[in-house]
Amino acid sequence: MFKLSTILILSFAFFGCSTKDLSESELRKAELIEGKVREQYEAYGKKYMIATQGGATTRAAKFALDKGGNIFDAATAASFAISVERPHSTGIGGGGFMLIHNNGKTEALDFREMAPRMANKNMFLENGKQVKERSLTGPLASGTPGLVAGVVEAHRSRGKLPLELVMQPAIELAEKGFKVYPALAKAIDTKKDKLCKFKASKEIFLKEDCKPLEAGDLLVQKDLANTLRLVAKKGRDGFYKGFVAKSIAKNQKELGGLITTKDLAGYKVKNRKPVVGTYKGHKVVSMPPPSSGGTHIIQILNILEGYDLKAMGAQSAKAVHLTSTAMQIAFADRAKYMGDSDFVTVPVEKLTSKKYAAGLRKLIDNNKAVESSKFPVPFHRVPEPDHTTHFTIMDGEGNIVSSTQTINGWFGSAVTVPGTGIVMNNEMDDFASHVGGVNLFGAVGGANNLVSPRKRPLSSMSPTIVFDKQDKPLMALGTPSGTRILTCVMQTTLNVLEHEMNLWDAVSATRYHHQWSPEEIRVGPPYLDPKVESELKAMGHKINHKSLGCKIQAIKVEKDGVLHGVSDPREEGMSYGI
Repeated sequence: MFKLSTILILSFAFFGCSTKDLSESELRKAELIEGKVREQYEAYGKKYMIATQGGATTRAAKFALDKGGNIFDAATAASFAISVERPHSTGIGGGGFMLIHNNGKTEALDFREMAPRMANKNMFLENGKQVKERSLTGPLASGTPGLVAGVVEAHRSRGKLPLELVMQPAIELAEKGFKVYPALAKAIDTKKDKLCKFKASKEIFLKEDCKPLEAGDLLVQKDLANTLRLVAKKGRDGFYKGFVAKSIAKNQKELGGLITTKDLAGYKVKNRKPVVGTYKGHKVVSMPPPSSGGTHIIQILNILEGYDLKAMGAQSAKAVHLTSTAMQIAFADRAKYMGDSDFVTVPVEKLTSKKYAAGLRKLIDNNKAVESSKFPVPFHRVPEPDHTTHFTIMDGEGNIVSSTQTINGWFGSAVTVPGTGIVMNNEMDDFASHVGGVNLFGAVGGANNLVSPRKRPLSSMSPTIVFDKQDKPLMALGTPSGTRILTCVMQTTLNVLEHEMNLWDAVSATRYHHQWSPEEIRVGPPYLDPKVESELKAMGHKINHKSLGCKIQAIKVEKDGVLHGVSDPREEGMSYGI
């Protein structure tokens, strides 16, 4: 990894002093978390670049590369390591998406969780009303996990090294343990009451009397290490058949859940066609349904393409007003149209068309907020926590893996399968319990996203790749954080393409979010300039100061092919260049 002095020299050579529309002092951006240095979060390399949300995860990916592996070996190592290092955010009891660019071709791998065969559209209703906790905690909250199937498939078809070798760092991390870091400690403390309800969860993450593990305590996951060994030895069958599958099904039956060994054995990974758009000559490629992310990233960019945002300034009231209103409109469409395209018709071509965006642009008042009531979709407000994880890996040949993985809420359903160390997801909450029902992140669901057997719930996860005007890879990125994923990825892309920020500034700059309901612009931290916020309020906007929870992991190809990696400084993360 290049040292800090090298970083500073290269940074000046590549980017000059700062952004073209804002000086260093004017741009509001996040500071490093306490005790961290920029060198951990930013790196340069020629051969490979890794950007993940964890030091152990980045080192696991580096281990695979050091052993002679390619980026798909590194991605496999990272996937299993992050499942150990961030057990509150992701794990082998969950699922995800992986956007792959290999030998000039881009593919979208869908290993999202699936509703069990016995699931039905009324399972989260009682007397016609939503029973919220049922889809959040306990056995019914879980869909059939897809992460192991997806990651193993990506490795089988593209990796070079034996699976047992690339999984070695994850197995050792689980068996030997690691010190709990502040973000993990916060998650454990927040969810301690739910974790305490389930014996296996309590034994791993809590102390006596259900007191939470604290920052600095050692977290050991021996059962998970043994499960990972089975996967390393047997591949997919180590999870979806035999001891692990039987243990999951047994636990589900005992607790009143629906997942069976038949559900597990029948899980299918989907290779989907990515959604593609353009922004001022740059191709933008992202995840298709059942993710809403890629479609609405392109939709928002299409709307904004009709404005000169650069002339306004990235953090000006006018630019924030127009951008947040475009988000608001896109989220109304998300509620109307989005779902699993294997089950319902999703008009992706329409939603991503320039013509449709031009029509939507006419709905925007340049000087006044638009009321969400003008869009005929029911809405409601619920709390919106931030979870999930993301990593991005790129090599000097332009091959890329951008992957977002999750168990949904912190510690998913709070259920750990005894004897396996597997924390089960609560992804069933991402279905609409009924038309107009809301999920953990406050997103409103429509008929297209109702529960159905073997259906995949709607997601906002948005692994994304941006190409330059010569159609060569320019940038790859993604982030956790529920519905804010797509707006954070979109803004970071906009910061680079429109506002010409360097990658560090593009990732760390103030971000904001509007998801149609609640009817507000959610900002920061860091927050916008008070004068800007006053102007927005005068336009009719409500401002809510609340973290978006996004932790962008981005890699950009700079001059002379140098790879520039940035992990979001807002939380744990590590970039490493070779």
